[in-house]
Amino acid sequence: MADFKDYFSTASDDYKRFRPRYPAALFDYLAAVSPATDLAWDCGCGNGQASVELAARFSRVIASDASAAQIEQAEQAPNLEYRVSPAEILATPDASLDLLTVAQAIHWFDHPRFFAEANRALKPGGVLAVWGYQLLYTDTALDAVVENFHSNIVGPYWPPERALLDNGYHRITFPYPRASSPREAPPDFRMTARWQFSHLLGYLNTWSAVKQFEKAYGRNPLADVFDALLNAWGDPDSARDIYWPLILYVGKK
Repeated sequence: MADFKDYFSTASDDYKRFRPRYPAALFDYLAAVSPATDLAWDCGCGNGQASVELAARFSRVIASDASAAQIEQAEQAPNLEYRVSPAEILATPDASLDLLTVAQAIHWFDHPRFFAEANRALKPGGVLAVWGYQLLYTDTALDAVVENFHSNIVGPYWPPERALLDNGYHRITFPYPRASSPREAPPDFRMTARWQFSHLLGYLNTWSAVKQFEKAYGRNPLADVFDALLNAWGDPDSARDIYWPLILYVGKK
């Protein structure tokens, strides 16, 4: 794993506390379109948020991440096994996986190697599901402040791989046609959360670009937009509904 770019281990506990949760309906859908629910693998699992949801629907789940610190913070389930491993190595027999998932991580992978390994490991008819999310929205003045922070203040400090996510994964050549039949085509999913102002700050502080800005200047860039964020939010003790549409690719081997 010498070439693994670890942007998240130093904030692994914050990542677990402040990142939004994926909707349960997403995992219900994935279980329904998989050929069976015997074995799923969650690759680039981070703190295991998706992994535990899969474990509630599959007999056995393996979850892997190249960051040992993320694995240490991962959520547990009796039928869930965690491994510290790069995405491009799936230590499972050929044609053994019903489902292979990648949540908010595909932009970090070596795509040719990962897709070749995915094709080896998936059963015929097995499902590859990849999703991610971009900026939050609230339909209030807060959205413009967050956009400015993302694109201008910390924009130069995003790792280059992040551009794949910002382009909705359209620049990734996935190995299988997208599921499109009436029974299998995915609906639109979004994450939702109801946060107070302090949680918003905690979430923004988990961004990898924030960490890179801090390394460059020795200070947290959130200070530059704190007043604008607070003014757009209003009472910091009040709660707001926040949304993130999911970018979702689903294909069958």
